[in-house]
Amino acid sequence: MWHNTKITEILGIDYPILQGPFGGRLSTVELLSKVSNSGGLGGFGAYTLSPQEIYEVDKHIKASTDKPYNINLWISDTDAQEGISDLHFEQTKLLLKSYFDEVQIPFPEKPAPFKSRFENQVQVILDVKPKVFSFVFGVPSNAILEQCGKLGIKTIGAATTVDEAVFLEAAGVDMIVASGFESGGHRPSFLASSEESIMGTFVLLQLIREKVKIPVIAAGGIANGRGIAAALMLGADAVQIGTAFLACEESGALPVHREMLFSDAAKYTTLTRAFTGRLGRGISNKISKKIARQEKSLLPFPQQTTLMSPLRIAALDQEKLDMILFWSGQIAPILKHKKADILMKSLIEDTSKILDI
Repeated sequence: MWHNTKITEILGIDYPILQGPFGGRLSTVELLSKVSNSGGLGGFGAYTLSPQEIYEVDKHIKASTDKPYNINLWISDTDAQEGISDLHFEQTKLLLKSYFDEVQIPFPEKPAPFKSRFENQVQVILDVKPKVFSFVFGVPSNAILEQCGKLGIKTIGAATTVDEAVFLEAAGVDMIVASGFESGGHRPSFLASSEESIMGTFVLLQLIREKVKIPVIAAGGIANGRGIAAALMLGADAVQIGTAFLACEESGALPVHREMLFSDAAKYTTLTRAFTGRLGRGISNKISKKIARQEKSLLPFPQQTTLMSPLRIAALDQEKLDMILFWSGQIAPILKHKKADILMKSLIEDTSKILDI
């Protein structure tokens, strides 16, 4: 049976289908529980949450499902090793001020320094003991990985290159997500720049499969049974699906965001640093197009996110959608389902029709 894989055995789930753990408060307990209760692995992106908020979310998850689930954090949650110079800030202001003028709001003050929250957040993971702890933008310390092992927490790291996959395996991570450039959201590269780590899912999957022994999860450009079947045939032990679940009513995406994923605009996505300071894929808009060759003037992550937040709020209020980045993978034009349980049913049935012959 196609759904009996190393990963379903290790995680104790019925189907090798993982829901992408969205950050930026796009994850919800409702979506996670729908996926886990349907036999997959629900995920929750918690990198923007305080330790106390993660505790509270975990309580709600445990009340909503008795099935395995995944909590995700960012190992590296800031690119600003030093303060932002006044000259750098003025260059950013020169590049972006016209957009703030367009929505008639003042250009923000220089964002304050950001202190990493990962060490405090990860302690919560060790306390609440989810079945799976996944992470992006790096690898936790040996001490953290050893503690996870002792507590029975399975670990999943994200790789955008073969080198990163080999690095993750050597560190002692249990499973690897092969994250292709088709994926929506941020590119979680950590050994080289994101721009140097652009590889399609199915090529990356096959190359990683040749170099590592631990289970591999294919992510990027998968939204139906055909995609799942293709990934499994190429050596994946599971798939991780993001955009298709983000488009469901149970996600934390705004209604207008979900509408955009089903619109003609979703045919055109781009990789841009314009809205957060880190490279990520979303639906193309006039800001991403205009400053595509000037991204060196942007602030580092997450200060760029802080800077752009008032613009996003004002643009939403004024319905100027071409000034907002709506996260989306390249696969969005084939999306059909708007409810998570119906999507899961379709994924399972369609994959079965293709592989159980």
